[in-house]
Amino acid sequence: MVGLIVTGHGHFATGLTSSIDLIAGPQENYVAVDFDGNGTDKLEADLKAAFETLKDCEGILVFSDLAGGSPFRTAALVSAGIPNVKVLAGTNLPMLCEIAMGRTFINDVEMLVSSALATGKDGVQEFVMPTIDDGPADGEDGI
Repeated sequence: MVGLIVTGHGHFATGLTSSIDLIAGPQENYVAVDFDGNGTDKLEADLKAAFETLKDCEGILVFSDLAGGSPFRTAALVSAGIPNVKVLAGTNLPMLCEIAMGRTFINDVEMLVSSALATGKDGVQEFVMPTIDDGPADGEDGI
């Protein structure tokens, strides 16, 4: 199974994890790493511990909140040299849910990354209030 690490600012990681647990059930080979903003030393240690926890997985996907942010940069640095690891940014609940469930039968990290990126983009939508039709237009009988 591919391992998952979720990291981000504040309670981003544990917040998403709470939602994933509710939707897809408690996850195996999954670690949430929150960043409290008080320097990156603890974040780095927590991410190293997460990678160590998942060392026996067939690969590891790291989901972070913001590209270029401390959790993303630190995860990228910590993962350097570890084979079969991908670090993604811009994580949203649809993409994480898709991968949390999909990794039970897909072990290809590249395939999971492609799926995560597509689902993440498709999950961003605008709600548009439907207009109320005031009745038939002139010349129509309404049938």
